[in-house]
Amino acid sequence: MPTIKWTIAFTALLLTGTGAFAQMQKAPAYPLIVHDPYFSIWSFSDTLNKSVTKHWTGASQPLEAFIKVDDKFYRVMGKPRENETEVAVQQSVEVKATQTKYVFHCGPVNTTLRFTNPLLLRDLALLSRPVSYISFSVRSNDGRQHAVQVYFAVSSDLSVNTPAEEVKCSGYSAGGLNILKAGTTEQPVLQKKGDNLRIDWGYLYVAVPAGKNAFQSISPGDAPLSFTPPANGAAAVPVTGKSYRLNTVATLGRVGAQPKEQLILVGYDDLYSIQFFGQNLRPWWRNDPRVTMENKLQEAFADYTTTLKRCGAFNDSLYAGAEKAGGKAYADLCVLAYPQSVAAHKLVKSPEGELLFFSKENFSNGCINTVDVTYPSAPLFLLYNPELMKGMLNGIFYYSESGKWKKNFAAHDLGTYPLANGQVYGEDMPVEESGNLLILTAAICRAEGSPAYAKRHWHVLELWANYLVKNGFDPVNQLCTDDFAGHLSRNSNLSVKAIEGMAAFALMAGMLHDTAATIAYDRIVRDMALRWDTMARVGDHYALTFDKTDSWSQKYNLVWDKVLAINLFPPRVYKTEINYYLHKQQPFGLPLDSRKTYTKSDWIMWTATLADNRRDFEAFVTPLYKYATQTPTRVPLSDWHETLDGRKVGFQARSVVGGYFMKMLADKWKK
Repeated sequence: MPTIKWTIAFTALLLTGTGAFAQMQKAPAYPLIVHDPYFSIWSFSDTLNKSVTKHWTGASQPLEAFIKVDDKFYRVMGKPRENETEVAVQQSVEVKATQTKYVFHCGPVNTTLRFTNPLLLRDLALLSRPVSYISFSVRSNDGRQHAVQVYFAVSSDLSVNTPAEEVKCSGYSAGGLNILKAGTTEQPVLQKKGDNLRIDWGYLYVAVPAGKNAFQSISPGDAPLSFTPPANGAAAVPVTGKSYRLNTVATLGRVGAQPKEQLILVGYDDLYSIQFFGQNLRPWWRNDPRVTMENKLQEAFADYTTTLKRCGAFNDSLYAGAEKAGGKAYADLCVLAYPQSVAAHKLVKSPEGELLFFSKENFSNGCINTVDVTYPSAPLFLLYNPELMKGMLNGIFYYSESGKWKKNFAAHDLGTYPLANGQVYGEDMPVEESGNLLILTAAICRAEGSPAYAKRHWHVLELWANYLVKNGFDPVNQLCTDDFAGHLSRNSNLSVKAIEGMAAFALMAGMLHDTAATIAYDRIVRDMALRWDTMARVGDHYALTFDKTDSWSQKYNLVWDKVLAINLFPPRVYKTEINYYLHKQQPFGLPLDSRKTYTKSDWIMWTATLADNRRDFEAFVTPLYKYATQTPTRVPLSDWHETLDGRKVGFQARSVVGGYFMKMLADKWKK
């Protein structure tokens, strides 16, 4: 089956009836509701009913679910409560690109709980709609019929930065749905910026199809569970206070061997998402001011069946493509990376009408639209929708072209999320960011088969290319994207980036029929590539810096020479490095360089793509798969980990794991 499948208990036989047992594995954390850096809820444990669900930062954002079978209560999701009598036995959890599915044994019935996040990159309206589907499917497993009720609760803590903040909760009906709504009384829209923060403006919504079988209520977060509807059948009474529970109870009636399903929608309207140079921008789905969250909930309910089919088809297509490109372990890693990378962004429209797709540096420094975070995440978006890739660059181009950024090299970032008002990082990365933007612009032109995007920004691209001619080949002491490793001068991998950036400029000049620029830059980069080969080579490998012969590093920037078919460096350079790296591997991956034993998993995937055969590629992927399934650090996938023991060093839930898709991109563009 084209998914990652983790079986927590013994019961593959119960699930399939075939007697075949699925392999027991696990993810570092499981995506439940994932849309953007603020609306992002995960399970940090293998078993859904053993711990509280959390925001990606680790702050508690409780979701709870119980199944009442006849007279017994079975806890399916969330922490223990005083009045429960049974704990559902989790039989399996299955993660796909847009879905996470759990199966539970609740005494005489089996329950399938599915979270669907329709993150389909080619459909911007659907991608930006902040609504997730939570569905319960229940069937008898003993040949008898049983009275079944489903209880699902969402904490109002999803709408606060800290539980100490006061919220107002209410219930009402609209368009055939019963709806619960919660948000802070203060509503400090876009008043906070930073890394370890949750949203405290906008409104949380929980919706269920209206009808006699379902009712909703609001209760204090520590109140006992209640499966009894209000005596008068009235809507939930509005309340103001702290940490409430938004409850939905659905009666499925008598359930036999034929499954019965209950659908619940959870959404979040942030009102305004991003501040862009002083102007507050609404989310993409609100481009039409007449659209309301109630409209989007109704729309989501109406297209549930169609969206489910579309998500299923995409899940299968992604997995099949990844497995063909790099094997099953590679496909599993791509599945893990997909929702995390997409949900680390927010989609808005600029005042000029351009698409803006802003990343957040999750647990890195909280910056917004960091260029060297965009760079590693790029393969995923180049593969599935280059328009989103443009959306990651448009803000940076505007920054330079508007004159707000006055330097002759590219900026590092646009601010601290969610305020994109200009660079806040304390130190420039001139060679790094200029090279990144030249390469990524050329990649967009390659993906679209047109130089139109480069033509729009030619003046600033030429400015950055000229900077690299003067400063890129043998860089002075400065930071690169691996800034956590410290400053370096004469960084040979950064030199490769500069060379590839200038080569990308020559490539775009050729597409624009600028013969003079094409010839001039082609001559420059070919001379630089020859010199690099001589200066960086030390016997059986290439050094970390031009002046340290006892060093080595991953030359992941070389991958663009292959992917964009620039072909400045002969294949023996790739082969030399790959052969050397294979002898430097540790149990949980290839170290970043000779200074430390930690690594960056996105760069390993780029390095592995330099391999000229499947065996060598999989040799790099296998330790990464071990890391993802055996790391003792239970958080959304960290891209910076220790290769000796698999522990997280820093970062989590970042978009850069979109870089895992480099092999798929390389294979697609090779054809």
